[in-house]
Amino acid sequence: MRFEQLQYQRPDMAQFSARFHELLERFSNAESFDLQSEAFTKINALRDEFSSMFNLCHIRHTVNTKDEFYATENDFFDQEMPNVEALNFKFYEKLLASPFRSELEAKWGRQLFQIAELSRKTFSPDILEDLQKENALVSAYVKLKAGARITCLGEEYNLSSIIKLENSPDRGVRRAAAAAKWAFFDEHAAEVDDIFDQLVELRHGMAQKLGFHNFVEMAYARMLRSDYDAQMVAGFREQIRQSIVPIATRLYERQRERLQLERLHFYDEDYRFPDGNPHPKGDPEWIISQAAQMYDELSPDTSEFFRFMLDGGFMDLPARDGKSPGGYCTFLNSYGAPFIFSNFNGTSGDIDVLTHEVGHAFQVYSSRNIGINEYYWPSYEACEIHSMSMEFFTWPWMRLFFGEDTDKYHFAHLSGAIYFLPYGVAVDEFQHLVYENPQWTPAERRQAWRDTERKYLPWRHYDNNAFLESGGYWHKQSHIFSTPFYYIDYVLAQICAFQFWKRDREDHTSAWKDYVQLCRAGGSGSFLELTRLANLRSPFEEGCVDSVSGVVAEWLEGH
Repeated sequence: MRFEQLQYQRPDMAQFSARFHELLERFSNAESFDLQSEAFTKINALRDEFSSMFNLCHIRHTVNTKDEFYATENDFFDQEMPNVEALNFKFYEKLLASPFRSELEAKWGRQLFQIAELSRKTFSPDILEDLQKENALVSAYVKLKAGARITCLGEEYNLSSIIKLENSPDRGVRRAAAAAKWAFFDEHAAEVDDIFDQLVELRHGMAQKLGFHNFVEMAYARMLRSDYDAQMVAGFREQIRQSIVPIATRLYERQRERLQLERLHFYDEDYRFPDGNPHPKGDPEWIISQAAQMYDELSPDTSEFFRFMLDGGFMDLPARDGKSPGGYCTFLNSYGAPFIFSNFNGTSGDIDVLTHEVGHAFQVYSSRNIGINEYYWPSYEACEIHSMSMEFFTWPWMRLFFGEDTDKYHFAHLSGAIYFLPYGVAVDEFQHLVYENPQWTPAERRQAWRDTERKYLPWRHYDNNAFLESGGYWHKQSHIFSTPFYYIDYVLAQICAFQFWKRDREDHTSAWKDYVQLCRAGGSGSFLELTRLANLRSPFEEGCVDSVSGVVAEWLEGH
C-alpha cells in the first residue's frame, strides 16, 4: 500500500481509553508471566494504532499547513496527546510494580524499565492542562514560520526557498536575502517572544509541580537521559570550546581569504568557494534516481530499504508553498514504514538532508520488528548517530550528485560538520541558562544568547543588523521551542559520526557492520550502552573530542 492510499481516521478517544484500561486491568491482574506478556503485546498494538494515526496526521499537516482538515486534526492531537501520556503513565506504574518484572526484564531488557522510571517522573495528571497548552504554543510557532512570505529582489519566498539566495555567488544577493529573512523575524519578534515567554513559564511551572528544582532536571528525564547529567554535558561543551572552536576559527579565516573579503559577515558563512558552492546536478526526481543507485550499491540491506521507501511513496522532498520548513523522519508504526519529509531547494543541503533522514529511516526500518513501541527509536542523541554517520558512509557515491564538484562537496560537508559543533553547544548552553533563570525578560534572554555566541562563535559578524546584534538569531531555531534540550544530541552524535568516518576510511567492512548492528538495536539500550555496542568511544570521555578533531582537521588542512 502506498502512502497516499493510507486511510486516516481520528481515534475515538473514549473507545481507545476504555480498551487501554481493559488491557491494563488484564496486565495488572495476570496470574502468570505468559498472560501478562500477552496483555503487554496487545497494549503495544493499541499504542501502535494510535501512533500511526497521529503520525499520519502530522505528516499531512506539515506537508500542507493550509489544509484545514489536517490543521483541525493537528489541534485535536495537541489536546489529546497529554491524555495518552496519562494512560502511558498508568501503564508504566503497573509495569514497574509487576510481580513478573524479572521475567519481563529478561525478555525485553532493562532499558524498558529505565524508560518507565524516567517517564513516570515527568508526568502527573496535575500537568495535563499545561501539556495541552505547551502543544498549542509549539503549533503556533510552527504555523508562524510555515506562513512566512518573504519578498526579496521582487520575488516571494518562504523560509526554505530563500536559502538558495542566501547561497548566491553574488554577495549583494546574499546580503539582501539575509536582510529580508531576518526582517521577517524582526517583524514577528514580539509574537515569538510572547510564545516563548509562555513556554518557559509553563515548563518551569510543570517542573515545580513534579518536584524538580527547575525545568532543566525535568527535561533531562523527559529526554530519557539515564546515563549522563547536566554536569557531564557542561564538560563536553568545554571539550568542544577548547578543541573545535580553534579549528572552526582557522577554517573561517581560510574561507575569508578564499573569498577575498576584508571581513567575513554572517551572510558569507555558508558561501564556501569563490566559484560557488557545489549543488546537485539535477532536480529532485533525478536526485532520487541517483540515490536509488547509491543505496543499491552500498549494501543489500540499504537496497531493500530504499526500494521499499520508493515503492511506497514514503518521501515528500521538494519545497512548496504552505509546507512546514525543515526536515524530519517519522514512523508509521502499524505499517512498519518510515516517512521522510524535506524541503529541497537546489543546494547541497538537499543531499545532506536526504542522507541524514535516510539514516534515521534505515535505523527504524531495521528495528521495526523489535516488538515494543519503546524500542523503535533510541533516545535522541543515539538517533542522530545513525543519521549523521549515514552522511559519511555515502561519501563514495557523492560523484553521482555533484560530478566534478565532488571534492568541493566533501570539503564543504566535513568543514560544515566542524562549523556546526560550536553552534550546537551554544544552543545547549543558552537553553540551560534560560531554564535556570525562568524569570528573565526577552531582552535578558537575547543578551544571554549574544554572550553565548561570543563565547562559542567568536568569528561571527552581523554587519550592523540590529535584530541579530541584539541577540535574536535563536528565534529561528525550532528545537528550542518544540523540543527543549534536543540539540546537544546532534553534537554528541557528530563526535560519534566522526569516529565512524575515521573507521570507514580505515576498514569499511568493520565500520559498516557495527553501524548496521547499532541500527538493528533500535532503542533497546541507553545512549552509552549503544555507543559501546557500536564500538564507539563515549563523547564524554576525556580526550574523545581531541581524538577525532585532530584527524578531521588534518584532512581539511590537506585539501
